[in-house]
Amino acid sequence: MAEFPRDRFDETPDQLGRVGAHRAARSRRGVWVATAWAALASGVLVVVGIYLLSLITDRVTFEIPGLGTAEPMPTPTETPSAAPTVEPITDPALAELPAGFTITVLNGTAVDGLGGTARDLLTAPGWPVGTVTAAAQTDIENTVVFYSDPALEGVAAGMVALLGVGTFEQSDAFPGAPITIVVGADFAAANGG
Repeated sequence: MAEFPRDRFDETPDQLGRVGAHRAARSRRGVWVATAWAALASGVLVVVGIYLLSLITDRVTFEIPGLGTAEPMPTPTETPSAAPTVEPITDPALAELPAGFTITVLNGTAVDGLGGTARDLLTAPGWPVGTVTAAAQTDIENTVVFYSDPALEGVAAGMVALLGVGTFEQSDAFPGAPITIVVGADFAAANGG
């Protein structure tokens, strides 16, 4: 084996911890940093996956802590009317709707896709349906159409007529939603669910 003259690279201090071709041993800090980044990336992927799943199906809900919690469906304070006291409005062209009006549909049963079925019945005549998702409870027996403004009573009666089942009542339990429909087991039975 050939011998080479010594140079400045052959004389390295021992405290640098270099071995071989002047490489230092991997520090423990680098391992912890890599582990922390991997854990953070995994957490972000899980949260994004759950959020995307909540967009695909109404059986998964995604709530951000601190921004609100799911509240159970309010117990009706008044006896829901069995027969409409006003003329039901089933055609959106005949209704005077506020700007930005949309209908919220909550599936109060364990039947997947029931909210989508209700949405399809309402959008066929042209009603604007916004959010369709699962209710906080999945054991709702009777479909209820909640309306926030007394001027929307005829629209609420029309929703009951279009769905074929349910009752309607005025409630302020759903702020920001002029009409909220909570479909129950009676709607599932009427639609083969």
